[in-house]
Amino acid sequence: MAKKTKKQHQQGGTPATVALTAAGAEYTVHAYEHDPSHPSYGEEAAEAMGVSPERVFKTLVADVDGALTVAVVPVSGQLDLKALATAVGGKRAAMADPALAERTTGYVRGGISPLGQRKRLPTVLDDSASAHPTICVSAGRRGLEVELAPGTLTALTGAVLAPIGRG
Repeated sequence: MAKKTKKQHQQGGTPATVALTAAGAEYTVHAYEHDPSHPSYGEEAAEAMGVSPERVFKTLVADVDGALTVAVVPVSGQLDLKALATAVGGKRAAMADPALAERTTGYVRGGISPLGQRKRLPTVLDDSASAHPTICVSAGRRGLEVELAPGTLTALTGAVLAPIGRG
């Protein structure tokens, strides 16, 4: 993976790529033409990059007992809300209101990144990520993904690994 330079990120960087650069992390940016009519942002990213859907992770924002929490799961499956609640010591979880998720993270739906959020939220990464040397997550806008090691993602977000994905 190539380490990006500051100059590259001053030209179209996102808060996610700026955070990665500031941390000195190794990552690769993948850009593709976003098709607004595609039924799944995550599956579109996997197809466009030619990457297995098990290695492309979507970022979802849930409400766990009244607190917003970020869940990062493979696009090939779904989020298990009960498992997410358990992973953070909560009782009940539901998907967060999309407008609230956008305001809190600073990103638009379909482009929410677990990195560089306006307000850092508790984050849980599905433990299947550890089976891959690198995974892809949103780089902060539709049509832009960042590939990085799962350990880098957990270190920069303070994420815990837990079995929160299903299917």
